[in-house]
Amino acid sequence: MKKMKIVHLTYDMRIGGTEMVIKGLVEGSVDRFDVEILCLEPRLGPFGEHLVEQGIKVTNLNWLGGFNVDLIKGIRQYIKENDVDILHCHQYTPWVYGTLASLFCKTKVIFTEHGRFYPDSSSNKRKIVNPILTFFTEHISAISSATKQALVEYEFLPERKIEVIYNGIKPLQASKEGAEKLRAELGIASGAKIFGTIARLDPIKNQRMMINAFAELHKEQSDVVLVIVGDGEERKPLESQVSDLDITDAVFFTGYKDKPAEYLALMDIFLLSSLSEGTSMTLLEAMSLGKPCVVTDAGGNPEIIIDKKNGLVTPNDNQSAFAKAMKDILNPDLINTFANNAKIRFQENFTLQNMVNSYVELYKNN
Repeated sequence: MKKMKIVHLTYDMRIGGTEMVIKGLVEGSVDRFDVEILCLEPRLGPFGEHLVEQGIKVTNLNWLGGFNVDLIKGIRQYIKENDVDILHCHQYTPWVYGTLASLFCKTKVIFTEHGRFYPDSSSNKRKIVNPILTFFTEHISAISSATKQALVEYEFLPERKIEVIYNGIKPLQASKEGAEKLRAELGIASGAKIFGTIARLDPIKNQRMMINAFAELHKEQSDVVLVIVGDGEERKPLESQVSDLDITDAVFFTGYKDKPAEYLALMDIFLLSSLSEGTSMTLLEAMSLGKPCVVTDAGGNPEIIIDKKNGLVTPNDNQSAFAKAMKDILNPDLINTFANNAKIRFQENFTLQNMVNSYVELYKNN
């Protein structure tokens, strides 16, 4: 019997949260469906290269930005030539192009929103266009309730048509020996408590506030350190900030790491200070290793970290509250309780299999 043909339409397959979801979906459903990936942009990306090595077909178009009628024609030609049953569009722009390209074809469109810009905004054009696109869309999903609400408020999409499907990942595997080796390499004292984060260094992640909050804590407790894993446009400004605060000896910038499991295992407490989030993959990774977390009340963060259960949630962009939470979570009893609860919550809600099963049901019912 011919397998249903599922094509994931996205920007590219570089390293990021959306791309990780697509990769997980492809790998988790390839035995049940005929799965391919269609990228709007000419860049393939590391995740795409990895999937190609596994025998997954990844096709790149040549979109360089701006509205392009030829791109619609290219997608339409692709779905007709490849007899596509479902075009799963990831994020807003691929949804617009994918829906227009699929008009009056047998191909059914599914749209998944993976996150929002900060600050969020809308337009009169979207108020007119989006309901029309929705009419030709079989199903819409969002990766958090906060993202769903943003689609209703800013994109004028009907709440009844949006289902929340949380991201899911495979639990990380990391050795205690590897973490201890990293501690020695970084020169972190054996008794120091390690706060850490893994994210691109970008204004949306608000690491500036995190560093200021850490500096407040460090004044009271000198036996704490901060490990920042990642790279980006904020790298030099953040390093200058650390120098100005005179905490250079307590803050470690590691740069980008493609396999950060050992770094995450090294951390006693995971921090996420974002101004906006969907469902943070690194937050899920931290939970899979049983890490207590301090996060801002942004996007899907408080849906993943339940305040005072598996971590602490602070008001968004509130330095003093974030610093207090970092201090409070150092209580050994809290650390142990939150660590245990983190693993339980991860297993119940955020595994890769949970996510794959939800989307498989979506495909089968459309």
